[in-house]
Amino acid sequence: MAFKAGDKVLIVACEDDPRAAGRTGRIVDEVPPGPLTGGRWTVNGISLLIGPVLCHERELRPA
Repeated sequence: MAFKAGDKVLIVACEDDPRAAGRTGRIVDEVPPGPLTGGRWTVNGISLLIGPVLCHERELRPA
């Protein structure tokens, strides 16, 4: 599944920051992720104490 900027997602798991699992956030990336992020999507707006995280597509679900 391809996401686009602004999509609300549920973080099922997150290798980057396990505290983000079970929370929702919004996709930041305007284009599909590439080699710079290791193919991971940038998700922000998770909580005040959790900054933007990088998540593989398999770790995200539409919210």
